[in-house]
Amino acid sequence: MRVINFNAGPAGLPLPALEKARDELLDYQGTGMSIMEHSHRGKAYDAVHQDAIARLTRLVGIPDTHQVLFLTGGASMQFAQVPMNFLSAGKSADYVLTGVWAEKAFDEAKLVGTARVAASTKGDDGRYLRVPAQAELKLDPQAAYVHTTSNNTIYGTQFHAFLDTGAVPHVCDMSSDFLWRPLDVSRFAFVYAGAQKNLGPSGVLVAVAHRGFLGRGRVDLPKFLRYSTHAKESSLYNTPPTLAIYLVRNVLEWIEGQGGLPAMERRNRAKAALLYGALDRLSGFYRAPVEKPSRSVMNIVFRCPSEALDEKFVSEAAKAGMVGLKGHRSAGGIRVSAYNAVSESDIDTLVSFMESFAKSNG
Repeated sequence: MRVINFNAGPAGLPLPALEKARDELLDYQGTGMSIMEHSHRGKAYDAVHQDAIARLTRLVGIPDTHQVLFLTGGASMQFAQVPMNFLSAGKSADYVLTGVWAEKAFDEAKLVGTARVAASTKGDDGRYLRVPAQAELKLDPQAAYVHTTSNNTIYGTQFHAFLDTGAVPHVCDMSSDFLWRPLDVSRFAFVYAGAQKNLGPSGVLVAVAHRGFLGRGRVDLPKFLRYSTHAKESSLYNTPPTLAIYLVRNVLEWIEGQGGLPAMERRNRAKAALLYGALDRLSGFYRAPVEKPSRSVMNIVFRCPSEALDEKFVSEAAKAGMVGLKGHRSAGGIRVSAYNAVSESDIDTLVSFMESFAKSNG
């Protein structure tokens, strides 16, 4: 029996995507071997690779000005690789701090070159309870780029309207909310997302890069660290994580079958309305700290009246078949990661549990 998976990442995958992988695991389309065993230079895998790129391009509506890349190292690698490529001597980069991962990206940039804070919503208590408004953004118009984080998994905040960076190239870490809704990637110079939230398994990162921005990258780096190397070779410069990309392809196929990104947005907004509605209705028991305009659709955080009740909530929910609800170790409390693969029925089940738990423990 499969549990309801609310893990923040690696997160649950759509069952049809997993079932397809199960059915093809030992013999991929009559080739007599698994996709894991195929050469990344062979026709069988290359078809999967190109299909994944084509499906993502269709789903998002990626223009010819941009290119899809499959990379390794996760978002944490991009924290360093972005400034290594684009933060040249004599320039600085702007960073918008909205959570732990934004801070980590900023810290890596400072090791490479000059980085400055263009906006921060960190409170006196060290927490981030909102994202900044456009008026709070203090950009250097000569910055090499501005870096933002679209969704903050630990604190449960999210940009619902992206900041306007003007002529400054916009680099965005979308690891935890890429493909939750339609996206105009033409507004961005570089978007990157670890697959293990909405896209597939851990081990591969998807990026969408403006070709002109890639052309600005440094050429005095080791080849593997240059984005231009991977762009030139269609993400096949070295052996890519073939199984992970195959599973990303399966997930993209599932999203298309559900009606694409408009359908994902309707589904995700309905789930968020159910869960936040319950939190507001039961506000005498549960505390949802994020300011309402900044509430994340993907990661919903809240607390019970005490840490002991937080632990009891997580424990009893697990017994009821719901896992992954413990908040991040740095923040505590409860966290519900309601990525694309989580259904409205899953949220209904959780809300019913929340109601009965509050009644029994209030």
